[in-house]
Amino acid sequence: MSRRPPSITDATAVALAQACQVELSAEAIDRARGYLTDLVGLLETLHEVDIDEMPAYSVAEAIAGLHAPAGAAPADAAAPPMPDPPHAPDSPWFAWTAWETAAALRRGDVSAVMLAQAALTRIAAVDENVHAWLRVDAGAALATARDLDAARARGEPLGPLAGVPTGLKDNLLTVGLETTAGSRILQGWIPTEDGAHAARLRGAGAVILGKLALDEFGMGSSNENTPFEPVRNPWAPDFVPGGSSGGSAAAVAARTICFSLGSDSGGSIRQPASLCGLVGLKPTYGRVSRHGLIPVVPGLDHVGPLTRDVRDAALVLGCLAGHDPRDLNSIRAPVPDYLGAVARGRAEGIAGTRIGVHHEALAVPGLDPAVLTCFMAALAQLQAAGAQLVEVSLPHFRRAVPTYYALASAQAAHHLARVALPTGARGQAFGEEVRRRLLLGTLVLRGDGEYLERATRVQGLIVRDHAAALERCDVLASPTTRLPGFRLGERVQDPVAMYLSDIFVIGANLAGLPAMSVPAGFAPASAERPTLPVGLHLVARALGEATLLRVAAAHEARTRWHLAVAPGAAGSCDHVGADDRPLGM
Repeated sequence: MSRRPPSITDATAVALAQACQVELSAEAIDRARGYLTDLVGLLETLHEVDIDEMPAYSVAEAIAGLHAPAGAAPADAAAPPMPDPPHAPDSPWFAWTAWETAAALRRGDVSAVMLAQAALTRIAAVDENVHAWLRVDAGAALATARDLDAARARGEPLGPLAGVPTGLKDNLLTVGLETTAGSRILQGWIPTEDGAHAARLRGAGAVILGKLALDEFGMGSSNENTPFEPVRNPWAPDFVPGGSSGGSAAAVAARTICFSLGSDSGGSIRQPASLCGLVGLKPTYGRVSRHGLIPVVPGLDHVGPLTRDVRDAALVLGCLAGHDPRDLNSIRAPVPDYLGAVARGRAEGIAGTRIGVHHEALAVPGLDPAVLTCFMAALAQLQAAGAQLVEVSLPHFRRAVPTYYALASAQAAHHLARVALPTGARGQAFGEEVRRRLLLGTLVLRGDGEYLERATRVQGLIVRDHAAALERCDVLASPTTRLPGFRLGERVQDPVAMYLSDIFVIGANLAGLPAMSVPAGFAPASAERPTLPVGLHLVARALGEATLLRVAAAHEARTRWHLAVAPGAAGSCDHVGADDRPLGM
């Protein structure tokens, strides 16, 4: 007998809204009925999966299996040296990477105050067209820079990111600096302590300039779901930068900073990295602490870097990774030599490394031909670096999107229910996408929780699929996104189309595996769009970040895509010619 999905009526929408304390106008009720009907249709596809013998996935059990024995040390082979540049690059400071910037400061070619002031000046000149920055704290940044210069003058050792300007996604806690998670609800809240991410960056010598824009509470794939100004893609101002870490990506692509931090519960680092032509790395779940990340989807949340090259990603990850007793799901395991992995990939290639390509990825409906072309070219470069291509399968690949949105919406509804607001204020305070997730999450949690139970079991199948595929290969490869980008406003009222834009990246979150996107070329300009960047997506086994970085470095060493400069960053950048074509094309 065929299953009959629940019917969504106006009364259903009103009951869900009352349950999650969200007030809806008559017009909003009509919209809610429409999109809930569409989203229930998406969730109903989970009933096509046989889950009878699959237990529910347990994050705690997965983390327990990754803890290293006491005293264990990483087994890293000696890496070829990767020396610092012998002198300051001839290019302007904003063309430098984080490792070039820190090296220049250590040599005394520049001061931390010079770097901070130059970054602040560039933000003022560039960001009015990008809107990546929610707030900048010039006074605190310059004070930190002066302290670094004084420490250097005293001959004190400097951290690996000494003097490097950076920004944090605005859902990461920063002492003394307003943190809103991109929502009016939290405006005016100033944390009294740093989260793990700000603390570790400061400990490494980085200079935090301010906070970066995001979709409200990290819910979105375009950075349009915000009560503030939507972020624009530096490659094309009418196109989205991706989300929810769109501000983190756009700030780096616009070359206002060398690197940034984002969070990723369903692709929110890697998807904007792809759309903005950057490197974006999501570590293994528990490899980087979640302490100080405003929790919305805690069972799937990761924090990681967005950078312009692979070495910077390794450098920043090495500063962030490591056990944190304040995060119950933090992994107790030594941190490998990530920079050494990059050096090996660049110098030695990846001979014998097996790259798994799952045929389900190439059969995704709506896969843009230009994206496919870039992906095939990236595979050819990996082969030229010594890799072997292996065909694998992820049978439940297309179930990742409904599984994620069932789990993520339920967790979001649970956690945001604890946000204290005056009676009747929730419907006015939350934006449209947050209300949408609250309604869907309440639907998933209500009654016998059938959707939630089924989603946790399908997550177990997705975990099993990835484990089986990674027994046959070392790294999985796919495009990062189906499309090179989409225009602002194009998908705001079509949540299913928006959610499906994350189809390639969500599986790594559900499986808790490390994954990254690296620049892989450009979709050429057409009547519908300008030239836009395309990303290559790589996934490795748990705690396999070093493998990911080695493969990514081997690819980067054979290409120039990461050197391209977005037109939106070219206002005073001498790397772009008069015709404003991206460098490297």
